[in-house]
Amino acid sequence: MDVDIHKSWKPYLKNEFDNPYFEGLVRFVKEEYTKHECFPPGDEIFNAFNHCHFDDVKVVIIGQDPYHGPNQANGLCFSVKNAVSHPPSLINIFKEVETDVGIPYPESGDLSRWAKQGVLLLNATLTVRAHQAASHQKKGWEIFTDAVIKSISDSKENIVFLLWGGFAKQKAKLIDSSKHHILTSGHPSPLSANRGYWFGNAHFSKTNELLTSNSKSTIKW
Repeated sequence: MDVDIHKSWKPYLKNEFDNPYFEGLVRFVKEEYTKHECFPPGDEIFNAFNHCHFDDVKVVIIGQDPYHGPNQANGLCFSVKNAVSHPPSLINIFKEVETDVGIPYPESGDLSRWAKQGVLLLNATLTVRAHQAASHQKKGWEIFTDAVIKSISDSKENIVFLLWGGFAKQKAKLIDSSKHHILTSGHPSPLSANRGYWFGNAHFSKTNELLTSNSKSTIKW
C-alpha cells in the first residue's frame, strides 16, 4: 500500500505516518492485497483525501467500512462507481436528498461530486477483504481515521459533521462541539430507515443553512 495522499493533509497527519502502528497497518494491508481480493483498488484507498483537500473541508460524513462487493467501493463512504447499482443505504440517502432539497434522484452513485465541493466522505476503516464485512477492522485504520477527525476538529472551525447511526455517533467525542456543528440521526440502512430513524432528518438542507450562516458556499447535493 502506497500512502498516496494529497499534500494538503500531510502536515496534519505526519505524526500518524511516522507512528509504529501505521507501519504495521501498511504491512497488513499490503499482505492482504497480495493474498486476497480486497476493496477498494489500491490506488483508490485514499480517495476521500485526494478528492477533498484539507483546506476545502466544510462537511464530514463518517461511514464504517467500504462496500465489499465487486466494483462497488471507490474510497468514499457510501459512494459507488459509475454504472454500479446503488446499495440500499445510498438509495435512502438519495431519497432524503430528493425530499429535503428537491434534487432529482441521480443516475450515478459516485459521490466524488460531493467530495470536490468540500465534503469529506470518510470511512473509519479504509479497506476490506472481498465479501467479508469488517475484515480489516481493528488493524489500525480506526486509530488513523480518529486522528483525521480530531485534526479537523482542532485545526478548523464551523465544520458540519454528519453522524449517521450508532457507530458514527461515537465519533462525537473527538469533535469540539463548541466550534463545530454536529448533526445526528439514524443510519440510512433499510433497517434503521424503515423504523423512522432516517427519513425526514433534513440534514442536507440543515447543512447548507449552517454553511450559509458561516459565509461558506453551500453544497449542491
